[in-house]
Amino acid sequence: MSHRRRSRAAGSPHGDAGPAPTPEKSGRIRPWAVLGSDRRVLALALAFRAVNALLVRTYFNPDEHWQCLEVAHRVAFGYGHLTWEWKRGLRSYLHPLIFAALYKILALLHLDTPWVMVMAPRLLQSVFAAFGDLYLYKFSKLIFNGQVAQWTLFSQLVNWFMFFCITRTLSNSLETVLTVAGLYYWFTAIESSKATSVVSKQHAACEQSVSSRKMALLIAALSCAIRPTSAVTWIYVGLLDFIQMKSKFRFVFLDVIPVGAIVLAVTTLLDWWMYGSRVIVPLNFLKFNLFSSGGDYYGTHVFHWYFTQGFPSMIWTFLPFAMCGIVKSREWRLSGLIAWVLGVYSILGHKEFRFVLPVLPLALMFSGYCLAAMSQFKGKNQHGKRSLSRLQLSVILLVITNVPMALYMSLFHQVLYDGITIHSFH
Repeated sequence: MSHRRRSRAAGSPHGDAGPAPTPEKSGRIRPWAVLGSDRRVLALALAFRAVNALLVRTYFNPDEHWQCLEVAHRVAFGYGHLTWEWKRGLRSYLHPLIFAALYKILALLHLDTPWVMVMAPRLLQSVFAAFGDLYLYKFSKLIFNGQVAQWTLFSQLVNWFMFFCITRTLSNSLETVLTVAGLYYWFTAIESSKATSVVSKQHAACEQSVSSRKMALLIAALSCAIRPTSAVTWIYVGLLDFIQMKSKFRFVFLDVIPVGAIVLAVTTLLDWWMYGSRVIVPLNFLKFNLFSSGGDYYGTHVFHWYFTQGFPSMIWTFLPFAMCGIVKSREWRLSGLIAWVLGVYSILGHKEFRFVLPVLPLALMFSGYCLAAMSQFKGKNQHGKRSLSRLQLSVILLVITNVPMALYMSLFHQVLYDGITIHSFH
């Protein structure tokens, strides 16, 4: 499957070549036109996600606490409850240790007050989330163009479920950030590996391709170490490119195996040390959740739940825009990845919203493509009167259907649990 260049205009559904028209000529409406660099995007994302983290005061999923913060507290201070998963070696200590280190630093600085101990992990996760926003912006710019990247960032920040979930200390939240970053480096390697007419440029592009691909593999391996089911995403991405690769032997034996072996060895030794016994967490995790359907104990859903209820609830009113972007862009590789992940997870009986969080940014990227395409056309009123354009109406619709929902779910829905959590530190 061929990979289209980013020079294609967002509003060119047929993939017309040539430079995109300037905003002045096309009458585009650009969100945050002042965003001229990655640093500005990161600064905006850091500020937004920090506020996001402070506004999330509600309970969503027990794993946010029992599979991360409670474990981190036990590692840092010597006491805390471990659920049965930790006694059976189903979880890796890699993710909780990040927050255990944070707890230790707060204690050393005498900043371990109840409020700080509760909010600091989410603020740290907000930093990770901000980098996820940045990499989604860069990824959209790489695949399409800067106009699409800006509207993708708008979609990412406005979407209610992303606001509700991404700053929580769930392993799925960090997995989402790593997935987006890994895809950016993977597709950067694809772009860099394309032949050029100048020998010197070809050599430089080859070096960049190798380094970007190794970075992507490293991020993918870390993502799989934190959430073994992340392999579902990377099997799809890797196999599609493996089929077209000329140097398959080099890719497997000089790239994939060395990086995978190093990460697996380090995380396995880390888990052996923390568990005090020889456990292979990825193997135990897959045996319980995939081969024995142990997750079904927590409830099951019909096979089509992700397609008909789960994912539509997450993407919400961005859904028609995402579908429009998929059709207009014809970027079938990425839309196929979304379908693949939803399809594979549909095989399992136990289903949760957060399991498919890593592909939500990709769907929002297609929404950004649709909005960017709409921004290229000026609405004309037959009577010469000023009226709201389709783009303006769409933006208003997306804001009024997502922002209130994000605030309600983050501030009021099941808020009591967080209050108890803060009180328990006294």
